[in-house]
Amino acid sequence: MKAIVCTKYGSPEVLQLKEVEKPAPKKNEICIKIHTTTVTSSDCIIRSFNLPWWHPMGLMMGIAIGFGKPRNPILGMVAAGIVESIGSDAKKFKINEQVLVYTVLSPFKSRFGTYAEYMCIPEDWLVFPIPPTISFSEAVAIPYAGLLAMHFLKKGNIQKRKNVLVVGASGSIGTTAVQIARHFGVKVTGVCSTANLELVRSLGAETVIDYTKEDYSKRSERFDLILDAVPGQVADRKSLKSQARNALTPDGKYISIDDGLAKVSHDDLALLLDLTQSGRFKPVIDRIYSLEQMVEAHKYVEAGHKKGNVVIQVIHN
Repeated sequence: MKAIVCTKYGSPEVLQLKEVEKPAPKKNEICIKIHTTTVTSSDCIIRSFNLPWWHPMGLMMGIAIGFGKPRNPILGMVAAGIVESIGSDAKKFKINEQVLVYTVLSPFKSRFGTYAEYMCIPEDWLVFPIPPTISFSEAVAIPYAGLLAMHFLKKGNIQKRKNVLVVGASGSIGTTAVQIARHFGVKVTGVCSTANLELVRSLGAETVIDYTKEDYSKRSERFDLILDAVPGQVADRKSLKSQARNALTPDGKYISIDDGLAKVSHDDLALLLDLTQSGRFKPVIDRIYSLEQMVEAHKYVEAGHKKGNVVIQVIHN
């Protein structure tokens, strides 16, 4: 089968398209023929591993994914596809069933492996049937940003907030956070660049602020939750936090997507799929690349200016 292989950490060029052996499912696993995967900011961080090993996060990454080179040379966290074969003890899914997979349960319990035509995964991981009204491209754009946005909004106690500001509202996490916050019934203000104002407004933000023309903290309005969803590649987190302090209510809270490791929730992903199926949530897709264009896709995501999600079309039929 074809796969993108990463044998060492570095620039996007370390990713190579190769022929590798097709995996066979173990007793409790299913083998999935992958139709789509994604390139996320986290994929770029893992591929580059640009943190020194003695840095706390660098040490944790090294233990989790390998020092010197990735323990699993096939990267990728999310896949949407069709169940191609089933292990002898696997009972939850059927051959040809369309499924969505998220391979990272925790920093120390992850599989990766979605940058390929086939992958095997235990059936009791985060594997969900894809509703017939959701395409493979839409489905694969849900888990990464959705689970992160849900985690950090809940960390900010979104259920009790009334007026929320999302900084970086046009990225994958930002576009998701705007819609989830609206689902919880709060007033949402989005901050983004000029080119993305209409996109963020269309997702449910009542007010949209162009950061290239205006400093939101100089407005009179105050927010009881500010979610900083600016991608790490382009974020000046110290400056963003300082700016947010000036726009918070006395009991308001600032949350950054760098504030600790997100907890992955089975219930959260089930809710996101339900909201998508009912039309109350729409995953935003910026660009679709082929598997052969993986290097180009990583370069685009690493630049830090994508709108929503970047999808990789693995199988074209």
